[in-house]
Amino acid sequence: MPRFSLIVPCFKVQGFLRECLDSVLLQSFSDLELIAVDDRSPDGCGAILDEYAARDPRVRVLHLPENVGLGRARNAGMPHATGDYLFFLDSDDTLTPGALRAIADRLAEAEDPDVLVFDYARTYWWGGTRRNALAEVLAEAGAGTFTVDAFPRVLDLLMVVWNKVYRREFVASEGFEFPPGYYEDTPWTFPALLSARRIAALDRICVNYRQRRQGNILSTTSRKHFDIHDQYERVFAFVEQRPELAHWRPYLHRKMGEHCLDILAKPDRLPPTDRAEFFRRTATMFRAHRPEGTPADGEAGLLEGSWTAYRIRRQATRAGREAARQAGVVREAAAARVRSGWAALHAHRPLDPELVVYSASSHRGMFGDPAAIHAKAREIAPRLRGVWVVRDAETAARLPPDVEHVIVGSRRYLEVTARATFFVNDVNWPGALVKRPGSVHIQTHQGTPLKYVGVDLLDKPGARLGFDVPQMLRRADRWDYSLVANRHSELVWERAFPCHFTSLRTGSPRNDVLVNGGPSDFRERHGIPTDHTVVLYAPTRRDYRRSGHVDRIDLARFAADLGEGHTLVVRLHPSLAQGPARGMGLAELARRGIVVDATDEPRLADVLLAADALVTDYSSVMFDYADLDRPIVVHADDRPAFTASRGAYLDITAEPPGHVTRSYRELTRLFASGSWRDEESARLRAGFRARFCEFDDGRAAERVVRTLLLGEPMTGPGAVRIPGQAVGRDTLTSA
Repeated sequence: MPRFSLIVPCFKVQGFLRECLDSVLLQSFSDLELIAVDDRSPDGCGAILDEYAARDPRVRVLHLPENVGLGRARNAGMPHATGDYLFFLDSDDTLTPGALRAIADRLAEAEDPDVLVFDYARTYWWGGTRRNALAEVLAEAGAGTFTVDAFPRVLDLLMVVWNKVYRREFVASEGFEFPPGYYEDTPWTFPALLSARRIAALDRICVNYRQRRQGNILSTTSRKHFDIHDQYERVFAFVEQRPELAHWRPYLHRKMGEHCLDILAKPDRLPPTDRAEFFRRTATMFRAHRPEGTPADGEAGLLEGSWTAYRIRRQATRAGREAARQAGVVREAAAARVRSGWAALHAHRPLDPELVVYSASSHRGMFGDPAAIHAKAREIAPRLRGVWVVRDAETAARLPPDVEHVIVGSRRYLEVTARATFFVNDVNWPGALVKRPGSVHIQTHQGTPLKYVGVDLLDKPGARLGFDVPQMLRRADRWDYSLVANRHSELVWERAFPCHFTSLRTGSPRNDVLVNGGPSDFRERHGIPTDHTVVLYAPTRRDYRRSGHVDRIDLARFAADLGEGHTLVVRLHPSLAQGPARGMGLAELARRGIVVDATDEPRLADVLLAADALVTDYSSVMFDYADLDRPIVVHADDRPAFTASRGAYLDITAEPPGHVTRSYRELTRLFASGSWRDEESARLRAGFRARFCEFDDGRAAERVVRTLLLGEPMTGPGAVRIPGQAVGRDTLTSA
């Protein structure tokens, strides 16, 4: 008996079917059967299914004699299912890599619940990907099992059949089946969840829900959308037969009203001549099923009135939105004039020679080199007033209580930036910021560049999507100083940013703590045993994917292959922290203790100091980690695609900081054999450190503070280059 029976109805999806089938049959978890139902599809679906069945015994094909629709095609497949769990997958959707393994593991952990709910991502025809907006509900559900009474928020999730698996014996005992017509998922999912005694949640994206430009049944204009009424009648009938569910009637009544009004509000669902009839039929049903004493409030309350009243309300709402939009434009224009006037007022006041403004990672908090410089300035020059620019109040709340801050765009921001003498940032300041004569802009960057940046992106259209290079150069024209940790960086910044700035060989301030061996409580905070070998995996983003995320390693498998006495720590690229990347498995693996997710750690140095080895691909974190003189492994299994889409200033596989692997098998063999820390690894690392850690001596932050902020002489590690000029005396060296 297989663990899963995947039932896949097929109708006019020949262009997507192979991708769907491959996503199932190529799963690492193979204990499954795939029951494909050819719903009398007039295209090539039947032949494709027969082709797959001929080469994979797990595939069984049913050819229906007539077209019966999605719901009844699923019904046709159910009697042939022998698996422990039923999984209904639409034939234009796909499973994400590792989805079935994650589902199987969660089912085992939850001791075979009746229903398991998991996450999904919408994948759009134009290449975009968006995670379910209510993904946090799955995380809130916790590790145990529950009922809808104990955790009603589960009903807020999309009420579809394909984001859940169902214990087959539970389905058989309840006699669930799909009705004909559109919205067939509604009278299945509500009864299934309401009657389930044990529900579990999995905070992982398991299905890519394809958003087709055309061809989606529910986005076609048709009277078949009237089927929604019959489907909710079936839900109410189910509840009527079960007195213990009577307390759910008010919720279902409101849900029905809101669902029908949502259909009515969409311009592509109902023929214009049928919209009034749809409203009246919905209103009749709404009144018929309204529980005694239940108020008709909110959006659904519109069903208590007439069709004319509804139309007037809708028109008024649209007019109100447009008026609000126009008012917002007017307010913003007025606010901009006020801000401009305020800035102009302060622009006539003298600069404050002791005011330093800091920002990092587009105002996301206190990070990187600016944070290291700020900390050193408070230590050795407490008279300097340091003010951080943050993006919003939420970010400000995460700052230490004794750190002064302003929110970008606010009046105080305009006042501070108009008076400050020094500006320290690791990216560019907003375009509206005017550089006053006498002010000093210090650009720290975000590490040593391996990937193409600046004007070098002009030949990489995918990598510079949405990136305005000329605007970036206008902002970079404000730089006075560019900090570098090595000669490679110096040459790249001068090439990629052809502006008038001075390159200062200061070293990297954020890496002072690595060179000096600062403390880290990362292991203690995450419960990592002191005798464990910590392997940090830090991949970068991929520009050949619109989302930027590609799973190059099966994290659960890698953690298992590392074996006892090892802890795998994962840190995603910052640009992927809020997208669907963590939902592809990282969040769930971290919850189960299989890996440690360090993506949100505010201080990268804490993570690096805790790691005994680094595995990365093309991330600049390798240059920082090299300061620790610990083993580094470069896993470059997609280098041709990466360099073609983004570009690289050097072939990291030819000049690596350690061993290079080009397949998962090579990677695991390297760790199993212990070669990851052999003499050859040390030799490669020594050469890499000599080149790329050249100016990191543990005093970079002090050097910046004393030389640039205080104007004091201090010995520096090398000469300064000024673009377009001959190399002159090092301004960081005392006379």
